Amino acid sequence: MEDNSKNVNENSNGEMTKKRDSDKLGIEPIHPLLLKMSAPLAVSMFVMALYNIVDSIYLGHYSTDSLTAVSYCFPFQNLNVAFGIGTAVGMSALLSRYLGAKQYDKADKVAHNGFILAAINYTFFFVAGCFAGPIMRLITSANTDPMIIAEGTVYLRITQWLSIAPMIQSMFERLLQGTGKTNYIFYMQISSTLFNAVVDPILIFGFFGLPAMGAKGAALATVFGQILGCILGFTFNRKFNKEVELSIHKLRPHWQTMKDIYRIGIPSIVLQSVGAVMNFSLNKILASFSDLAVTTFGVYFKLQSFVFMPLFGMNNASVPIIAYNYGADRRDRLEKTMSIGARYGIGVMSVGTLIFWLFPEQLMALFSAPPEMVSMGVVALHIISLNFPFAGYAIMRGAAFQALGKSVYSMNISLVRQLLIIIPCAYIFAKIGGVNMVWWAFPCAEVAGFTMSALYTKRIRKNIISKMTPRDAEGNPIEA
Repeated sequence: MEDNSKNVNENSNGEMTKKRDSDKLGIEPIHPLLLKMSAPLAVSMFVMALYNIVDSIYLGHYSTDSLTAVSYCFPFQNLNVAFGIGTAVGMSALLSRYLGAKQYDKADKVAHNGFILAAINYTFFFVAGCFAGPIMRLITSANTDPMIIAEGTVYLRITQWLSIAPMIQSMFERLLQGTGKTNYIFYMQISSTLFNAVVDPILIFGFFGLPAMGAKGAALATVFGQILGCILGFTFNRKFNKEVELSIHKLRPHWQTMKDIYRIGIPSIVLQSVGAVMNFSLNKILASFSDLAVTTFGVYFKLQSFVFMPLFGMNNASVPIIAYNYGADRRDRLEKTMSIGARYGIGVMSVGTLIFWLFPEQLMALFSAPPEMVSMGVVALHIISLNFPFAGYAIMRGAAFQALGKSVYSMNISLVRQLLIIIPCAYIFAKIGGVNMVWWAFPCAEVAGFTMSALYTKRIRKNIISKMTPRDAEGNPIEA
């Protein structure tokens, strides 16, 4: 007979209960647990950054107009990602909290209602894809080349009509994340990225007898890769994720659960949507100088994702650990996760600043940038990267805000940074100092974000963490 003793625990009443994979979030030592969970997520986020940048590298070699068209589409794509990831983050944090509290029926309901919300979100972007032409004319300038608008329209239409793929993929990824199975996220990301890297040049340049499709080919390669990611995500969850049993028969709307998911997820959606608004506004400011300035800004955003995405991987790994231990009332583990995360955030981003200062020309050369674009890009990379260490601290503190149900703090920080500071500063700097002065708006905004993060951290320590029950290493309450 099979020995199942290693799969059971004894609860406080002396009853034997089945051990779940998610229990490791409340048992394993924090430092190795955070590294073990964040490593596949960080790599997958890095791979996702590569996924995004591959299109731009190939398009840079194909046509500067195509690269500019995709740069103009970037803010609207960010809006799409904001809804997809924001909803998935809300689902994942709530799922981990219920798993930590051993409320497994509620966790199951959260998972299925997350997919229902993803489908609802998709309808908005499908309709937006039907108006890709007017949207492109709105986000470009009056002097933009009609060829750029035409290529951008096709790219935007395809990515929005098929945007259900990245939304569902995000849900599968966060479902794995919420139950501690982050290694499968890496497999999803690396598979879809490699597929995209292979198919991209075939469709963009027209190899093997296919017509050269430029931006249209990049869009198709992107969504095909995302569809592959969806298929793998479904397979991994069905086969390996026994914490939540996915079934089409369980896809029944539960309004309170949806409300709870959005209560956590909407601040994340707003946070990332504000980034789309910021990108749109800065594109408008930069377009008053030239389309090349818009392209340079787009290239910067592709490059900075190499630095930020691994950090977002650690941020995402921290959320379920903090949420689980908050649900399990483990203050010691919660605080240690926050402390380690902040140190890693500052360290990783400091390395990013160093890279941007030492190798700016080489980074710009990846996109076959003309000399004037390289010159502009070097200045942009040097100035904007000064904010990276401040951002590292704020991003890791955001994990705690989300996990403790205070995502609104992250939303407030983002609103101040990306609307109340960056846009007005960029506009003023553009008027008084030209295009190179615009980049200084970023360090100004990030210092403000760092300050607000520190103040909000002090608040959650006082109002939430300090009121948790002190426990020993085994999780038993310590009497005063």
